[in-house]
Amino acid sequence: MEQIVVIGAGNVGRTIAHDLAEDFGLVIVDSDMKKLDLIETQEPVMETVQLDASSKKELEDLLSEYDTAVGALPSALGYDCVKAAIEAETDIIDVSFMPEDSFSLEGSAKRKEVTVIVDAGLGPGMSNVFMGRIDDEMDELKEIDIKIGGLPLNPKPPLYYELTWSPRDLIEEYLRKARIRRDGEVVEIDPFDEIREVELHGKKFEEFYSDGLRTLLETIDVDDLEETTLRWKGHLEKMKVLRELGFFDEKNIHHTLNVIEPLMRSGGRDFCMMDVKARGEKDGEEVNMEYFFYDEAGEEFSAMSRSTGYTAAAITRLFMQKKDEFATGVIPPEMIGMDKVNHDFLVKRLREKEIRIKTPWD
Repeated sequence: MEQIVVIGAGNVGRTIAHDLAEDFGLVIVDSDMKKLDLIETQEPVMETVQLDASSKKELEDLLSEYDTAVGALPSALGYDCVKAAIEAETDIIDVSFMPEDSFSLEGSAKRKEVTVIVDAGLGPGMSNVFMGRIDDEMDELKEIDIKIGGLPLNPKPPLYYELTWSPRDLIEEYLRKARIRRDGEVVEIDPFDEIREVELHGKKFEEFYSDGLRTLLETIDVDDLEETTLRWKGHLEKMKVLRELGFFDEKNIHHTLNVIEPLMRSGGRDFCMMDVKARGEKDGEEVNMEYFFYDEAGEEFSAMSRSTGYTAAAITRLFMQKKDEFATGVIPPEMIGMDKVNHDFLVKRLREKEIRIKTPWD
């Protein structure tokens, strides 16, 4: 049985491992023994290893024992994890929302003949797969609008949000400038500069620009390209005040999270929603295409964990089946989605997990 090592035993890493362990030998790694103990009580059975992923030498030594890895670490550790995999000559599928430019690793990955699939989550991730398929279908793209959110089904005050992923990465969304393309030019926008009300599939939200386009800004030729993140009304105005008062400054962030994190962990069920709209031309006529993605929390995993983890697992399964067809270097998900067979494989796999996906061809 082929072996895969998953780096990170948080909610997403645990979901990835649970899926892949059905058909592969699985080893899951984390520094937190409590997380590993939780995994050891669950089925299917998988091996656990305690290791500090911030230790480059320890991580490289571990990765060198495996041909394939999946990175499921917080964004602050993602880039170094991928670098360690390249040095260890281990192919890696990564879901971390790393702030660094993943294409900067292209040269080293090719020299080591390693395949690196980055941003293999929901958004970025499945949104990129959809974009790749749209780009392949259109003769000319003119406008892309991506809306995405992971939210509580029953929002509760004061923050109207359910924390289902890294709290530091949530705050990072409100600190990092969002890059979008307007009239053919890449521009940067402060996340709180343009907050708008929006209705999507019968639900009313607020949306803000977030830095989720990433590789799409380099791989997809379109004049207008933007991504916004959805929140329930009331959340963003409070987070904006906290940022303005300095609560998100590095010297204060630890204390801030100690105060606000419990307010976003009610244990309530969540949902994930994504809508991708495209306008362009095909065969001389204007064409509009739309994808819709929706999932709710299951009995064992949150919707955010399911949507992100099952996508990463599906991409990993695709890679394991077609290793010889994948090029070495850095491969973003949109390049995978440009192949209809690959796109259909991923959509089918997620639908088998009872995730709702409506494509332009349904």
